[in-house]
Amino acid sequence: MSGEYVEQRNGGYYIAGTRISLDSVVYSFNEGNSPEAIQENFPLLKPAQIYGAIAFYLDHQAELNEYLAQSERELEANAVALERADPALWEKLQRARAKIGEPRA
Repeated sequence: MSGEYVEQRNGGYYIAGTRISLDSVVYSFNEGNSPEAIQENFPLLKPAQIYGAIAFYLDHQAELNEYLAQSERELEANAVALERADPALWEKLQRARAKIGEPRA
């Protein structure tokens, strides 16, 4: 599954021709950010790329939501391993998350 503005590679989805993940754009969009606000966070992206990525997401929403949920589960599974492997680093990451307003794991 790919489109003009999105490509699948290395097990993930990316804005075509960039290293910016589709996940980043989708999460920002789902938080209520406009395409213009998303571009402020990703100035390398052109408006057409952002709109194209959002359209791709909306056209494949069920599959991509499952992909995003699976990615989060994998991240959480790896985070538990980091918590045990390096408790000091884990605590630093949790403090950084708290500063930017993300919930603690």
